[in-house]
Amino acid sequence: MPTTVLFRQPWIRSAGFDGLWVLGPPFLALLVVAGLPPAYRTSGQMPVLAWVGLVVLIDVAHVYSTLFRTYLDPVRRRRFRTLLWVVPLGCYAAGVALHYAGSLWFWRVLAYAAVFHFIRQQYGFLRLYGRQETIPAAHRLLDQIVIYAATLYPLLWWHLAPPRNFNWFVDGDFVQHDWPLGRLLLTVLYVGVLSLYLLKETRQWHRTRHLNLPRNLLVLGTAASWYVGIVLFNGDLAFTLLNVVAHGIPYLALIWTTSQPTPTPSSEPSGRAWWQGRYGVGLFLGLLAGLAYLEEGIWDGLVWREHAPVFGWFQQLPAVTDSLGLSLLVPLLALPQATHYVLDGFIWRRGV
Repeated sequence: MPTTVLFRQPWIRSAGFDGLWVLGPPFLALLVVAGLPPAYRTSGQMPVLAWVGLVVLIDVAHVYSTLFRTYLDPVRRRRFRTLLWVVPLGCYAAGVALHYAGSLWFWRVLAYAAVFHFIRQQYGFLRLYGRQETIPAAHRLLDQIVIYAATLYPLLWWHLAPPRNFNWFVDGDFVQHDWPLGRLLLTVLYVGVLSLYLLKETRQWHRTRHLNLPRNLLVLGTAASWYVGIVLFNGDLAFTLLNVVAHGIPYLALIWTTSQPTPTPSSEPSGRAWWQGRYGVGLFLGLLAGLAYLEEGIWDGLVWREHAPVFGWFQQLPAVTDSLGLSLLVPLLALPQATHYVLDGFIWRRGV
């Protein structure tokens, strides 16, 4: 006979907040991709407005949100004072050395650092949604395996596929070798992992009559968005939409909600941070959007020269073309990203 156990879903903030801003974005992105014209799911076409909305206002903006948990947080700024100086200096020095050795080396290392960051975010959310569960160690291990599989399978499939109509940063940043048998073996292994997870959850339901809803939605959203964006479709817009929305919006939501002080009866309105309160969300997003636009404008004016209608004033900047200048400039412009990737490994540790 099944045993009914009182179970409270382990939301980070609330069912509504998590559902809309943490768990919902992958499913929303999937709905949008399903409605795209076929050309945008199978080609490298990327409308300028879509690029601004996805890359500038979500992807680049979410990088700067780390400021609210580091440099703009007086407690953590004191606690991590040395780290907050060493990380950007170390990232810049490493970036200059890599770019001087060859620009592809720089972009390749940055791409794999980004991939690691994206994967670890999903694992981090899994840990958050499993924090209240008392389950066998084998079940917890399978949960971890399935979230890693949901991200690593599409990425490894990408590495073993012919060149795609999209890339992470620049053409050739991922090492690729077309190996159909390797893709088949990966698929069989992946299906096996998903089947084991489904069997485990089904047996748990029969035994306890409860499911960890946010954890299962996280696994489903991760598996679906990564598979559709990388394996099922071969379009730049489809990949970017699923990749950026599923990662950037939950990260922004987590930063914003964890930047809020714990309310107490003695709390005074004057003690609130400037990004909190009635207009806090607007101030929070406005600052991030402004920083993201400024960074991308400098990139476009000095290096890329690809979106002049969006960054008109920045086109007055002199284009940098010599190798030494680029080796000094490109790692500097990419420093917010690189610092974000490294610091993210420290700022979410328990008790931090």
